[in-house]
Amino acid sequence: MKRSVEKYTEFETVPLWVGNRAVQATSTRNGEVTNPATGAVIRYVPMSNVVDVDRAVKAAEAALPAWRAATPTHRARVLQNFLALLRANENELAHRVSEEHGKTVADAAGSLQRGIEVVEFACGVPHLLKGEHSENVGSGVDCYTLRQPVGVCAGITPFNFPVMVPLWMFPVSIACGNSFVLKPSEKDPSASVRMAELLKQAGLPDGVMNVVHGDKEAVDAILQHPGIAAVSFVGSTPIAKYIYETCARNGKRVQALGGAKNHAVVLPDADLDFTVDALIGAGYGSAGERCMAISAIVAVGAIADPLVEKLRAKAESIKIGPGDQAGVDMGPLVTGAHRDKVASYIDLGEREGAKLVKDGRDIKVAGYENGFYLGTTLFDHVTPQMTIYKDEIFGPVLIVLRVPTLEEAVRLINANPYANGTAVFTASGGAARRFQNDVEVGMVGINIPIPVPMAFYSFGGWKNSLFGDLHIHGTEGIKFYTRTKTITARWTDAGTPAPGLNMPTLG
Repeated sequence: MKRSVEKYTEFETVPLWVGNRAVQATSTRNGEVTNPATGAVIRYVPMSNVVDVDRAVKAAEAALPAWRAATPTHRARVLQNFLALLRANENELAHRVSEEHGKTVADAAGSLQRGIEVVEFACGVPHLLKGEHSENVGSGVDCYTLRQPVGVCAGITPFNFPVMVPLWMFPVSIACGNSFVLKPSEKDPSASVRMAELLKQAGLPDGVMNVVHGDKEAVDAILQHPGIAAVSFVGSTPIAKYIYETCARNGKRVQALGGAKNHAVVLPDADLDFTVDALIGAGYGSAGERCMAISAIVAVGAIADPLVEKLRAKAESIKIGPGDQAGVDMGPLVTGAHRDKVASYIDLGEREGAKLVKDGRDIKVAGYENGFYLGTTLFDHVTPQMTIYKDEIFGPVLIVLRVPTLEEAVRLINANPYANGTAVFTASGGAARRFQNDVEVGMVGINIPIPVPMAFYSFGGWKNSLFGDLHIHGTEGIKFYTRTKTITARWTDAGTPAPGLNMPTLG
C-alpha cells in the first residue's frame, strides 16, 4: 500500500490487511470509491466474502494467545508508539479522509484529534485493567477479580468518521489484550489500512490488527463467524438493531450504536449570537453527516423569530466547495445517491407544509459541477408529524420547531424514539439543571451543541440510538472488551478443616 495520498494511482484497489501485510481479496466483486468533490472514481475497494473474513479471523486467532499474554505495560508501549505515528501522519490522514469522504481537511483533522484522545486514554490500560480485592471475606479466604480479554473482536464502522470511530474501538480492544478485525465503510476505506500500517510500524505483532472491506456479505460473515467473540458497530438504527439481534443469536457480546435526531433547545435568555454560531457549526459541519449533528432546533417562546433570522443569515454566508480548498466551510456529501436522498427530504418538507427559509438544492460550485454538493437548508414551523422531523436526514438540513415552554420542549424530546445527544442554550443554571435531569437522552450539552464526551468518559445514547448494555470507549469500553473473573482463594495450613457436604459459608 502506498504511503501518501499523492502517490495513489487513479484506480488503485485498496487492499485488505491480514497478518500485518497488505493482501488481495479472494472476492471478485469490487466497489467504487469516489472523490465527492469531483464525482470521479478514484479507486476500487474489494467486497470481501466469507473466505476473506475467515482468513482475517484466523490470523487474529493465531495472534491472540501471545498478545493476550503480553503485559499490559508492553501493550501500552506499542500504543504509545502508534500515538506518536498518528501525530506524525495527521496531515496525510486528514487529507485522505477529505478526499474520500468530502469533509474539509480542518474538520477531518479535528475528528482525528478526537480519535487520538482515545489512543491516549488506552495508553493508560495498566491502571484501567486493575481488578478488585477483598481480604478475609471468610476465615482465611480472600476474594478478588481479574479483567481478561474476551478474544477476537470486530468493529464495523460508518463512512462519516473513517478515522475517529475506528479509533474509538480497536485501540481500547487491543490494549485489553484482544485481537481485532475491522470492517470500515466501503465508501472511504483507505484510512483504516493506513492506520494498520502505522500499527505495524509501532511494533504490533502480526495478526493482532486486521482490516477487511465490503458490504452486507462481509458484515454477515463477521456476525456469524464462531471465532469472533464481540462486535462493535456505529451506524443507522435499522442496521444497529439487525447487528444486535444477529450477534445475540450467535452468542456474541455486542454494542451497536444507532441513529439520532438530536435536538437543541434555545431558551429566551440564551446569548443569541453565541447560540447561532454554535448551532450553525453543529448543524452544517461535515455537511450534517454526523451522528451527533444538531438537526432539530426547539425555539422556546419569543426567541424564535430573531433566532430563525440569524440562522438564515449565517447559513447563507457558508462557503461550499472542495474540502481541501482554503476558505471552504462545508464540503460535498459522501455520494451522489446520498445527496439525492437528502434533497428529496427538502422536497418532502415543502410538500408537508414546513416553511422553507433557506433552500440548498440550487447550489453550484464552479469547476466542480459533477461533485455531490448540497447547500445549507433551513426549515421553520416544523411539526412533530412531519417526515423531516421524524427521520434522520443526515445532511445539511436544519429544522426549527416552536414551543411555548421548556417543559414542552423536554416532552417533545422525550417522545422522540432517538436519544443520542441533545443540548440546551440558556443563561439560567436552574433551567439547565432541570433540563439535564429531566431529558431522556444519553449525552447532554449545556451551551455546548455537540456534547461528545472526552475519551475518558463513554460515548453512547439511549433508546433507539443504542442496542446493548455498554457504551463505547472510556471505562465502559474497557468493560466491553474484557470479561470479569472472580477468584475466591484459601491457602490451607495443617489442621485446616475440610468443607463438608453443606452449602459452604465464608463468614
